[in-house]
Amino acid sequence: MSGPQCCANPPTLNPNSGAGHVEKLGGLSTYVTGSPDSKLATLLISDVFGYEAPNLRKLADKVAAAGFYVAVPDFFHGDPNVDGGRPLQEWIKDHGVDKGFEEAKPVIQALKCKGITATGAVGFCWGAKVVVQLAKHEFIQAAVLLHPSFVTVDDIKGVEVPISVLGAEIDQFSPPALVKEFEEALTAKSERFNLKLIPKLNSKCPWVSSTKLLFVLPLCTAGIRFLCFRLIAL
Repeated sequence: MSGPQCCANPPTLNPNSGAGHVEKLGGLSTYVTGSPDSKLATLLISDVFGYEAPNLRKLADKVAAAGFYVAVPDFFHGDPNVDGGRPLQEWIKDHGVDKGFEEAKPVIQALKCKGITATGAVGFCWGAKVVVQLAKHEFIQAAVLLHPSFVTVDDIKGVEVPISVLGAEIDQFSPPALVKEFEEALTAKSERFNLKLIPKLNSKCPWVSSTKLLFVLPLCTAGIRFLCFRLIAL
C-alpha cells in the first residue's frame, strides 16, 4: 500500500504545465493531449500527487506524440496529497481506490463518445490499483502498472487483458518477491504479460513525480510501449 516511502519527494504542482489542456471528461477535470482524431486512447492514472505533476504531463505528451489521445483525470478533485497536508492514511479515506475505479468508468465512456475504439490504462502507485480493477472487468484493452500499491495476487489472477508490471528493486510495498508472485499468477493463466524489476531503483523516487525524469522516463516508456503495441494490434 502507499506509505511515507512513496511520498518522500513530492513534485511542485503546476496546473499550466504540459502541451495539452484541461477539460471536463466523464465529470472529472482532465488533462488531455494528442490528436482528437485518434481512435486509440491512453488513460494515465496518477499517484497521490495528482494530475498537475509536470513530469506526469510530460509523459502524457510523449505518449500523445506517438499518435494516441491521452487523458489524465483529476481523481482527487483538487485535493492531492502534497505540501504537508493531511496524513496519508487519513487522506486516503476520502480518496479510496474503489472510488477511483467507479469514477474511471464514465471517463472511459466519454472517450468512447469521442470516437475512441480502444483504451489502455497506465497506473502509478495509487493509480495501479484502479487500473488493475479496470483490467479485471475489461473496461480497458491493455494495462500497465508502475510501482503498484494495494495490488494483490488475487487482483492479478483476475486480469483479463494484456498487462505490463514495472517494479522497483527497493520497494517496501510491492517488493520483488510480490512481483514474482504476480509473474507466477500470470504464467499460470497464460495471460499476455511483461514484468520487469528495475535494478537499484528505490520507490522513494516517485516514478514520474520526482525530478529524476531522465532516469525514470525510459522505464515508464518501456511499459507504455507494451501498452501501445497491444492497442495497435487490436
